[in-house]
Amino acid sequence: MPGVWFGVMLPQLRMSYATILERTLAAEATDMDSVWLIDHMAAPAAPEVDYLEAWTTATALATQTDRIRIGHLVLCDTFRHPALLAKMAATLDVLSGGRLDLGIGWGSVPEELSAYGFGDRPPAERSDRLRETLEILQLMFAGEPFDHDGAHYQLRGALGRPTPIQEPIPIHIGGGGPKLTMPLVRDFAQWWNCTSYAVDRLDDLRPLAGDARISIEHPIGLAPDDASRDEVVALTQRRFGAWGGLVTGTASEVTDVLLSEVERGVEGFIFQFHDFGTPASVERFMSDVAPAVRAAAG
Repeated sequence: MPGVWFGVMLPQLRMSYATILERTLAAEATDMDSVWLIDHMAAPAAPEVDYLEAWTTATALATQTDRIRIGHLVLCDTFRHPALLAKMAATLDVLSGGRLDLGIGWGSVPEELSAYGFGDRPPAERSDRLRETLEILQLMFAGEPFDHDGAHYQLRGALGRPTPIQEPIPIHIGGGGPKLTMPLVRDFAQWWNCTSYAVDRLDDLRPLAGDARISIEHPIGLAPDDASRDEVVALTQRRFGAWGGLVTGTASEVTDVLLSEVERGVEGFIFQFHDFGTPASVERFMSDVAPAVRAAAG
């Protein structure tokens, strides 16, 4: 991913697969770099709503696109055994021609984990399990037989084939916890995704990320003109105000915010658009904002 890159969140709820595909293809056509899904057993705060499983959706998108990268913010480590996760990741990387971004975290909603039988482990244990998962991923991706004796997983003569096309598959770890998340970023990640709620702590957390490069997740409300600005800002605040890290306004206002973050070392941006990534909004961003940000970082 050379230079500054941009991605769009397309959470797979309240959108049919046809809509997700339409918006992904539109994003690909505008030179958007990546599309990102979410990973849950049920839609957060709306379990009665249809929700498409994360890996199945990503695989379907990979078979129907040519260039755009595909990732998750973030996969829930608890849902999958690390050997199975490695097999799934390597397979999708091969099927997509090397377009997988592996976003992962130890969190998720505790009530969700309990409701679906994944247990109620404390945060420190879930973080420790993710550390072991990341160790096993490295061994599986190497394509050589190995044993692993850990606190949570034991493998004997395991072998990961095929190996991924990418060397390495980029690991994105999202979050902002200085004790449980940032050490994992430092030790394993190519990218630290500073989630929207941690944007105001970016400068304090950055030294904890080691050599990982920085991306930021932002809810974004991009108004097409001055006349609609207040309406778009209000809608974005109503939908995503609790997230933190909102970026709203006209193209020049949004550009100024992103340029200030590029100056602070940010190289990737992942957006939850106020209208959930309609082709019009993504095209507007890529034509009115992205060129100036890329040129400044150039």
